[in-house]
Amino acid sequence: MRKYIFVLLSVLLCLAAVSCQKTEKESEADGDLLERIKERGSIIVATEGTWAPWTFHDENDELVGYDIEVARGIASYLGVEAEFVEGEWDGLFAGLNADRYDIVANGVEVTPERAETYDFSEPYAYIRTAIIVRDDNTDISSFEDLDGKNTANTLASTYATLAESYGATATGVDDLAQTIELLRSGRVDATLNAEVTYYDYMKQHPDAPIRIAALTDTASEVSIPVRKGEDSATLLAAINEAIDAMRASGELSRLSGKYFGSDISSLD
Repeated sequence: MRKYIFVLLSVLLCLAAVSCQKTEKESEADGDLLERIKERGSIIVATEGTWAPWTFHDENDELVGYDIEVARGIASYLGVEAEFVEGEWDGLFAGLNADRYDIVANGVEVTPERAETYDFSEPYAYIRTAIIVRDDNTDISSFEDLDGKNTANTLASTYATLAESYGATATGVDDLAQTIELLRSGRVDATLNAEVTYYDYMKQHPDAPIRIAALTDTASEVSIPVRKGEDSATLLAAINEAIDAMRASGELSRLSGKYFGSDISSLD
């Protein structure tokens, strides 16, 4: 009887040890975002899908753009699929905060305020901000001239914040099309946006009665934001490796030329 009890206790101890090891591994995986992404087989990417040429739908209603291809390149490097979820600007970050999305790929510029909430990857693009006005507007030729003017931009965006810092009143919009509509109709005086976005719009609408009135002197960095915390550290490191690999292979430069007509992947 004592022999049987000893054997039974040995078996129970072995099962307990295996269970503890499994629980420990599951706990480690739960605490590491990159491991969860790999187990899932996909990285969930939040994007607007309405901001050409960064993220938009083509004539076949396929989601395309510079950010989309960069995100797919990152996913490929991680060995998973890119799963895109589209939404409005503010909702992208709310979803990231709530752990519904893993990353945001939407031409996100790095700012001190955002850096307090998110960790950012290495830049994969550099852009200057343009003040865009109607071509008959002679009142605005510098950022200082925005004082007392009305602008249209997605509220809480870098562009709206910059316009307000110069004394403008920003009207909230949902997308670029609505922005240009307000500008062309004269309901706002100006809008701030990426220089490359203006050129892309003019490529599609060469007769649009708008022009660039002024540009920032320095370029801002566009990066991938992730939630702050130890569980995102390995993911951020892997994203940086992916961006470095895409830059070294010339893929970022190729994608820049494809969507912007120039290389915005480097300050050079």
